[in-house]
Amino acid sequence: MDGWEGRRRISPRRRSFRTIALLMLTPVVGLLAILVGIFVVQSRPVLSSRLSVLSSRHPRRTENRERRTRARIVLIIDDVGFDRQPRHALEDANLLHDRGFEVLCHLPMEPEQFPRISPGEGAVLTSMSDAEIARTTAAGLQAVPYARGVNNHMGSRATADRRVMESVLDALPAGMYFVDSRTTGSSVAAAVARERRIRTATRNVFLDDVANEVAVRQQLRELAREADAHGVAIGIGHMYPATVRVLLAEVPALKRQGFRFVRASEAVR
Repeated sequence: MDGWEGRRRISPRRRSFRTIALLMLTPVVGLLAILVGIFVVQSRPVLSSRLSVLSSRHPRRTENRERRTRARIVLIIDDVGFDRQPRHALEDANLLHDRGFEVLCHLPMEPEQFPRISPGEGAVLTSMSDAEIARTTAAGLQAVPYARGVNNHMGSRATADRRVMESVLDALPAGMYFVDSRTTGSSVAAAVARERRIRTATRNVFLDDVANEVAVRQQLRELAREADAHGVAIGIGHMYPATVRVLLAEVPALKRQGFRFVRASEAVR
């Protein structure tokens, strides 16, 4: 079974390869990484309203003074603000950047079950030459203004292929980082990034493989344990109603316990 891709509900891309990923600073909830794919039908007003749910007023500085600082957590929320039309990639990136997000390119890559499961148009495929991979990666980056990093959409076959990952990472501009969603245990993405001295990090926990509140809460607690054990941990989830409810309820509690919610750029190394 192909890791996350084999278990999750797959939303096929329709017309556009262009995807964006963003990290959002919310003063109370923390820094949420919001991965935005421009490939399924969802109205832009819905995107705006859901982002408003995650926003809040600035807390008083005295609130955190006596809290014990513990580990750092990065939350990556996948598949927000979808749209069939690629022209909205620029608009959505501008909107979310203006709201304090850190933007990444959520790059579609070949899964193990390809072509039965398709990552969509503009995906990096293992059948491509090095030059084709470089052009595909560059095209994805060009479509996403403000991008500071890249992470993979699907990609269990591509991220396990050293040649493919070398070509993808060699195409990144200087200073850009790569977050490995780790859709397979065979991924070499982070190892190749480190060899090239590209800042990188790897996903630790999937939050909503089972999209109900009990399961999401259990996974969030596992993420906190991972962060405590390793100093920093990255969780990936979706904008499912259960996930949103759990995050809004539990993240403030984790902050009160001393966990720090940070941007991915603060977790990569």
